[in-house]
Amino acid sequence: MKLLVRNLPRSLTEADLKELFEGYGVVQSCDIVVDSKTGVSKGFGFIEMPKPGDAKAAAKSLNGKDISGNKIRVKKAEAKTDATSSPEPATDD
Repeated sequence: MKLLVRNLPRSLTEADLKELFEGYGVVQSCDIVVDSKTGVSKGFGFIEMPKPGDAKAAAKSLNGKDISGNKIRVKKAEAKTDATSSPEPATDD
């Protein structure tokens, strides 16, 4: 299950974030989104955990947790939609 983690301190590393979630189970992947020009964290990231029960427990426990003065928000990540695959508009023939 993939989780979205928002309101992360800009100084938090991927290793720190992974360690935080490993207390609830195996972390398959951990990615903090960074600005491509500056290389600075955008303040959010994604955690993927193979067991949905572990991911739900982590989200419930860590949502609202204070990390370096920031209350993080954790929720299930929404499936990415592809804007280019939207249905064709209806035409009046």
